[in-house]
Amino acid sequence: MKSQRIEPTTGQESVWDYPRPPRVEATNRRVEIVFNGATIVDTRSALRVLETSHPPVFYVPVGDVQAGVLLPGNGASFCEWKGNAGYYTVRVGDREAPNAAWFYAKPSPAFEALRGFVAFYPSRIDSCTVDGELVRAQPGDFYGGWITDDIVGPFKGDIGTMGW
Repeated sequence: MKSQRIEPTTGQESVWDYPRPPRVEATNRRVEIVFNGATIVDTRSALRVLETSHPPVFYVPVGDVQAGVLLPGNGASFCEWKGNAGYYTVRVGDREAPNAAWFYAKPSPAFEALRGFVAFYPSRIDSCTVDGELVRAQPGDFYGGWITDDIVGPFKGDIGTMGW
């Protein structure tokens, strides 16, 4: 059974108000991603995917990722809404984070906006920030959501939440 919805305060969003199927929206919030001491992303051209019970996932334009840090990853996965996902390993210097990012090369028609964008798991990267606030990783690491102070749950991903 799902935990009680947390009522958002002024300036907050509840993940329980997000739609299903998910919605893609542009954001001009500053997204920065740091790995092995290097800023690999600094953009104001991200997209957010908002889905019921999930913290937002931020997708950044591939062209806004530092050149050469994304290497082909292993495996693939399938999203019932977005389609088949591929993975990238992130490498900076002598350090790698296997399958730390994912993308949709041929997203389903409703999610065509995600073509040419990549999302990062905040738990596999040194830091992800939104407007300077350090992102907390969504529990469970499966969905890759980005938790900031303006997002309230409860969030799917913790133990016992898969049936939500």
